[in-house]
Amino acid sequence: MLRGLLSVLFMLLFGGSLFAAEKPNFLWIMSEDNSSHFLKMFDPTGAPAPNIEALAEQGLVYEHAFSNAPVCSVARTTLITSCYAPRIGTFHHRKSFMVPMPEGLKMFPAYLQEVGYYTTNNSKEDYNAKKSADVWNDSSRKATWRNRKPGQPFFHVQTFTTTHESSLHFPAKDIEDKPTNTDPETVFIPPHHPKTKTFKYTYARYHDRIQDVDKQIGQLVDQLKQDGLLESTFIFYFGDHGGVLPRGKGYAYETGLHIPLVVRVPEKFRDQVPEKIGSRIQSFVSFVDFGPTVLNLAGAKIPDGIDGHAFLALGDQQLMETDESFGYADRFDEKYDVVRTIRKGKYRYVRNFQPFNFDGLMNNYRYKMVAYREWRELYDAGKLNEVQAQFFETRPAEMLFDVEADPYETKNLADDPQHAKALAELRGRLNTILSGMPDLGFYPESYLAANAADNPVAFGQQHKGEIAKLLEVANLEVLSFDEARPQLEEALGSSDPWQRYWGVIACTSHGKSALALSKQLEAIATNDSENLVRVRAAEFLALHSGVNPVAVLKKSIADAETATEANLILNTVVLLQDGQPGYEFNFKRSDFKHLQGNRGELDRRLEYLIGK
Repeated sequence: MLRGLLSVLFMLLFGGSLFAAEKPNFLWIMSEDNSSHFLKMFDPTGAPAPNIEALAEQGLVYEHAFSNAPVCSVARTTLITSCYAPRIGTFHHRKSFMVPMPEGLKMFPAYLQEVGYYTTNNSKEDYNAKKSADVWNDSSRKATWRNRKPGQPFFHVQTFTTTHESSLHFPAKDIEDKPTNTDPETVFIPPHHPKTKTFKYTYARYHDRIQDVDKQIGQLVDQLKQDGLLESTFIFYFGDHGGVLPRGKGYAYETGLHIPLVVRVPEKFRDQVPEKIGSRIQSFVSFVDFGPTVLNLAGAKIPDGIDGHAFLALGDQQLMETDESFGYADRFDEKYDVVRTIRKGKYRYVRNFQPFNFDGLMNNYRYKMVAYREWRELYDAGKLNEVQAQFFETRPAEMLFDVEADPYETKNLADDPQHAKALAELRGRLNTILSGMPDLGFYPESYLAANAADNPVAFGQQHKGEIAKLLEVANLEVLSFDEARPQLEEALGSSDPWQRYWGVIACTSHGKSALALSKQLEAIATNDSENLVRVRAAEFLALHSGVNPVAVLKKSIADAETATEANLILNTVVLLQDGQPGYEFNFKRSDFKHLQGNRGELDRRLEYLIGK
């Protein structure tokens, strides 16, 4: 009897056959950079994907699945932590500094290891938070479930790069020299894109990539079948964020956030899953929910302190359902922005906290794509219609879209009285989320690096009231200027530099209406004690009063201490240099030699402004 007990204990501790009898395996298959719009099973204009479709026939299709961020590192960090990135300080892509996991939390695969799972990742990580040693048994290009102990359950992640943005960084001559399998004349071009030969070819080429990755997925599933594991393994197929065509990846619209998600349910566990196999699920799920879902199915404890919830279970467990998803977009390589969004039911509400930073602002990696460059050239030549031109123009502070009627979000309903109730509801809901976390994105990145990097969550909680006040100041953008003026004047005169900072940004958002405060703003541009506040005041005066900003911004670079601070300043420089009338700054590389810290994104900007 003792020998039998020891055998059971050994299997529990070291992954013997008892695991296979009790616990499901998990295979996550991620394709990079494709939104649900590119798959025919989600959108009639998408590409056929027979292998993914076969998974769906034996599983569940999630109609409303969302990445919380539209770019790799922020999305993947949200996925692995089950936490909203603006709460834990992981919301900039690419990271200028690493942050620890929230106190008491690990990346979720570590909890699978605690209950006996073999965890592997092949191979992209791209995390903005520090990973503990017990997250992966193997994370490499050689990682596979085949190296586990006999009978040990596994969790394996496979990322296919076939559909990555770089697959569309082809030379223009390819349009003539390298025909696509997909006929360019048959692809759908969304209304925000020009229907040119370049765009048709680019869409067709991406449809080919979708079909290529579908074949790879089929081969991986075949490996699982050959190993006799198909009917004991939950297979999750999904995109790591939205699609790579212009205004997709990097932008907090449906095309950047709405992902395909299919979960194949293995035969062994189908009678334990309440949902009908082959059904299309309408409840909303987000990346913060994926980790707790796997933990729930594995029978592991879901830790406190995360932001997600399980959306799939074995048995009759009551699960939370929602019709809501929260998203965020901040620095994307060298290009800064602050966008928060909520999708609820048929509506998407987008809050542009710096609306003058138009979507098409220069970003080196984006503009490697021929289609991006052509789009901007057509705008400069005045050859785009109003919908196509919006990408290169100032955005409203608030946008509201009915995505059922307007799937590519071209008609802003924020000023439509018929949708005033929905606008007010979603504005209020978003503000509740941002103040509740609280959202660290209301501080400049360089300030967070210096003051919050050791424990962003604790910093946020300690400054929760201060952040709520910054949000209140930023939200003066959505009032009329006359309504907002008394509070703007108060913010501009505040002893808190970040209230002044957001007060100036709110003035810039109000445009020429705020020229009534120009004397106060001129004084700030010259005399404010905080370098970045002076930059924002110079930005306002250049955009709306024609005051030359060159001297102020050159001095601000000289006064900057870190490359991260300087990169934010250069965002303003690019905005003003590339705008109308356009200012010449004539920086030299020697102007930036004194800066400390990670220079990666700064060097990207300098490559554009100065050259290599």
